[in-house]
Amino acid sequence: MTRHRFLFLAAASVFLASCSLNPKYTRPPAPVSAEWPSGPAYKGLAKTPGAPSAAELQWCNFFTDPRLQEIVGTALQNNRDLRLAALNVEKTRAMYRVQRAELAPVVNGSAYGSTSRVPADLSSTGHEMTGEQWGVELGISAWEIDFFGRLRSLTESALESYFASEYARRSMQILLISEVANAYLTLAADRENLHLAQSTCESQRASYELIRRRFEVGISTELDLRQVQTRVESARVDVAKYTALIAQDENALNLLVGSPVRSDLMPEGLDTVKAMPDVSAGLSSTVLLRRPDILEAESTLRAAYADIGAARAALFPSISLTTALGTASADLTGLFKSGSLAWNYAPRMTMPMFDPRAWAALKVTKVNRKIAVAQYEKAIQTAFKEVADELAKRGTLGDQIEAQRALVEATAESYRLSSLRYHRGSDTYLNVLDAQRSLYSAQQGLISVEQAKLSNQVTLYKVLGGGEK
Repeated sequence: MTRHRFLFLAAASVFLASCSLNPKYTRPPAPVSAEWPSGPAYKGLAKTPGAPSAAELQWCNFFTDPRLQEIVGTALQNNRDLRLAALNVEKTRAMYRVQRAELAPVVNGSAYGSTSRVPADLSSTGHEMTGEQWGVELGISAWEIDFFGRLRSLTESALESYFASEYARRSMQILLISEVANAYLTLAADRENLHLAQSTCESQRASYELIRRRFEVGISTELDLRQVQTRVESARVDVAKYTALIAQDENALNLLVGSPVRSDLMPEGLDTVKAMPDVSAGLSSTVLLRRPDILEAESTLRAAYADIGAARAALFPSISLTTALGTASADLTGLFKSGSLAWNYAPRMTMPMFDPRAWAALKVTKVNRKIAVAQYEKAIQTAFKEVADELAKRGTLGDQIEAQRALVEATAESYRLSSLRYHRGSDTYLNVLDAQRSLYSAQQGLISVEQAKLSNQVTLYKVLGGGEK
């Protein structure tokens, strides 16, 4: 009869193993348009024909500059933030294994022995007694039989947390690659600005010496001399400013890479950076659902569903089992002889009768699910905005560069004509300075727009999920 009871208990646990109180998971609909925005700013660039998708393009094939490739590869090995993200994945995986192990009983082996003496006046026989007891057993202590799926729900929640940590690591990798590339481009742009400031300073020094000699012989006025001096000092200020910015850019790049970057890998200017291929945003915004940060938010949402199941199961009875099987004898020599088998089992059921905390905990898990839904939807909305912003930039940056180059050409010609008129004595030096100032500003603007175009390619690659491979 005892054996039949034990077999019935085991069969019931197997039958109820399929029981789960988790609510059925349904992916929330994306709270964004299925199509990318359209209008004058976009110019249909979301549908670049023949361009690969960002998620399919490996970062080493997107960044074709060999120096940048080496810098990014070093950053993926040495960056501490990425290393912490990888360690967090290992930790959550270990926590999942710990939680999964709760489903299986913990079997312990033990051996014991005792010897006792009872004096005659305490003995029931009136004679002193000496007794021994020896035993060896394997046992299970307070193993919870998961009738209502509480442990399985907690295990599923831990598994989704592990998935979320892996997606977070992938997001960190994508972010790191884009930050390294943008820091590289910023350094290249600032070095180009420094070269421009230095050449402008040298040009203004030459003009200053010319005006000074003309002033000494009475051809130019002191006002002309002081005006050109202001341009010399202004150029010196820019040289000092960009020298400091370059040092800061190098420090930022070293921090991202996790080790000092060799000087031969540093860019000299934007013109030394190799062009990157265009990537396609696809025909639909559903490509966003493959972004690691959105997958992370969805795994967090799935974990919230599993937490609800665990909280529901806590309202039902819990059944645990303690059992042991071994051999026991009053004599150490007879411990393993025939007839020394010993066993016991003690099932226990605990029924929650009045525990307001359990109902409050269930309410907390339901609110957490609503929070996770809102976070998932916000992640999609943020991703949609990021892609739309970069598509709008890509649709207009070509026109900006074309217009800025035309502006540089026009101001350069204006500067040439103003200088010619001044040397012929038909114009004041103030017009020359204004033309030179406009040319310098236009050249700086061109550097800024060219950097923005390259940075737009990097950022669009990032926000479309590129860099994971």
